[in-house]
Amino acid sequence: MTERTETGGEIARSAMGKAAWRILPLIILAYLVAYMDRVNISFAAARMNVDLGFTATIYGLGGGLFFLGYSLLEIPSNLLLARFGARRWIARIMITWGLLAAGMMFVRTPAEFYAVRFLLGVAEAGFFPGVIFYLSCWFPLAFRGRAISRFYAATPLASVVMGAVSGGLLSLDGVGHLHGWQWLFLAQGLPAAGLGLIVLWRLPDSPQSVPWLSSVEKDWIAGALRRDAERIGAPAAHNVLATLRTPIIWRLGAIGFLTLSANLAFILSAPSLLGAATGLDVSHVGYLVSFGGVLGAASILAAGWLTDRRGERFSAAIAGNLILAAVFEALSLFHSAAVVVVAYLVFAAGCYTTQMLGAAIWPDVVHIRLLVVASALINSICNIGGFISPFLWGAAKDATGSYHAGLMVLPLAYLGAAALTFDLRRRLKTNAPSDRLGQAAPVSPA
Repeated sequence: MTERTETGGEIARSAMGKAAWRILPLIILAYLVAYMDRVNISFAAARMNVDLGFTATIYGLGGGLFFLGYSLLEIPSNLLLARFGARRWIARIMITWGLLAAGMMFVRTPAEFYAVRFLLGVAEAGFFPGVIFYLSCWFPLAFRGRAISRFYAATPLASVVMGAVSGGLLSLDGVGHLHGWQWLFLAQGLPAAGLGLIVLWRLPDSPQSVPWLSSVEKDWIAGALRRDAERIGAPAAHNVLATLRTPIIWRLGAIGFLTLSANLAFILSAPSLLGAATGLDVSHVGYLVSFGGVLGAASILAAGWLTDRRGERFSAAIAGNLILAAVFEALSLFHSAAVVVVAYLVFAAGCYTTQMLGAAIWPDVVHIRLLVVASALINSICNIGGFISPFLWGAAKDATGSYHAGLMVLPLAYLGAAALTFDLRRRLKTNAPSDRLGQAAPVSPA
């Protein structure tokens, strides 16, 4: 079969077009709601912290505890997804996290804040790696970058929605004897539970189970996925232990840890920092964040399309991390409102793109038999950074009275991620069997 038949033939276009229209809109909407419920405390923080007497350290620890709960349950959640099916398990995840996200409105003490944020992470555990695994069972490598980029574009689009509506929700302060931040959690939490019921009803289980693909299209998808798996090479084993012994998975986790740590440390305080630097009120900060979300979505979609055409995602991931390092170096040196706004917009365009590229690399280099556990393990490692960095960011702010110390450290994380990505690309070019096959032998030197 020619390459054109594999990636550009009529059957391929028909099968992938049907899959994209039937699957991606619902998955994108689900992730948009998920990300809103994960980071909407960044908009609630300014007023919530004053109303409840929370310091930056308390807020940072609570913000990060989500990621601790998320990381601890990633692997068990993905194993249950494999057992019960993506449709049922993703629906369960969404219903429970939606109820807990709305429950944030009842928080009064630091202990309650910590508990609900931790449980919210537990509830959402497995969603992102489960979707990556699910999409990898539908979209071959030559189409996967576009599929994952469209799904991941929901992340910055969540910023667009939050920026557009959060100011209005916060302005409801006093309505119904509730604070504005309580209305925000309620209005942005409950839709996830309702959407979970739609996922249970509408999300298809697998290509072979749907009536809207012809038998020829089903065969093409199965054949293309089989050829991708053959290029990677079959693992020696595909259980949890084999996954834990695969070096490439830990390297991918380390890259994601550094990128996510730096991104989240800034994201969870970005509205407050932008307001302080520019003098804008919460509504105008929301518009700025929304515009950044539009830039981020466009950047993600462009990266998915470009890397599918190139058949290689490492170069774009390296470049993205280097650009983000330069952004925070500029923020640590220059403090004018104009510099802060421009730097934030470049950050918004690049931060989610580098995370998307990192995740799109997972199924490109990890065999599908390892991926259900591997994606969960990689994401667990990534999200440990999401627990640690907001706490350290907040503690540094309380200790020094400004964000300057944190801004000086963030470039190092991005430079580390770029260096590890470059090294991983170099190692894969040697075709080291321990990296590719999950064997215990040491990695062959370059």
